[in-house]
Amino acid sequence: MIKMQLIALKTIVYCELRRFLRVWPQSLMPPVITMVLYFIVFGKFIGSQLHNIHGVSYMQFIVPGIIMMSIIMNAYNNTVFSFFISRFHKSIEEILVAPVNHHTILLGYAFGGVARGVLTGVLVTISSLFFTHFIPHNIFLVFLSTILASLFFSLAGFTNAIFAKKFDDVSIVPTFILMPLTYLGGVFYSIKQLPDAWQIVSYFNPILYIISTFRYGFLGIHGVGLVYGFTILCLFVLGIYSLNIYLLKKGVGIRS
Repeated sequence: MIKMQLIALKTIVYCELRRFLRVWPQSLMPPVITMVLYFIVFGKFIGSQLHNIHGVSYMQFIVPGIIMMSIIMNAYNNTVFSFFISRFHKSIEEILVAPVNHHTILLGYAFGGVARGVLTGVLVTISSLFFTHFIPHNIFLVFLSTILASLFFSLAGFTNAIFAKKFDDVSIVPTFILMPLTYLGGVFYSIKQLPDAWQIVSYFNPILYIISTFRYGFLGIHGVGLVYGFTILCLFVLGIYSLNIYLLKKGVGIRS
């Protein structure tokens, strides 16, 4: 039984990888080009007029945030579009009638989103080396925060895909919720530069903890507490995973 589930998991992940790698000029290159424009506009043009932040140049400061932003958006978008298309074309029914449990289905789609998010992050990191140089402060924290963040937003994309009823629904959350939260999560500024009232508001933004932890792994700059940030992120992952399993068992968006 376990072997059967592993084969099913491997098959779903393989299909997800083939899906976005087959069209890599559309799935991987646009986000890399977009992030390079951020490096040029914010890092070179605007950053040259700004002082150092926490002892590093402005370009070095924004690099981890921009990398994480690309990871978040691509992990989310990969899963939400992939699973929604499977629902739209009724191909998800082929998986549901097979002896594949809900955990295998969810992990298969989620790992596909993680793979695209991580790969995009690697490409953006390589691109950033043309603008600045850095040595990761703690490579383990970089790796762990990357996996947890991409997994969380991949699972969140799965939730969006379950409730989406038309193609417009899959772009509402990334456009009107995810992107604003990302911009306000400390990508281009330090939270300590904000007035006290706005700092308090920012603490309710979960992306702040992700970017802060990721930036610490890269640069060793403290933003918010590492233990607190990882605890919040792990709770979010467990919570969204449990929610998706519940929705799959209930057949929400699939049987209706």
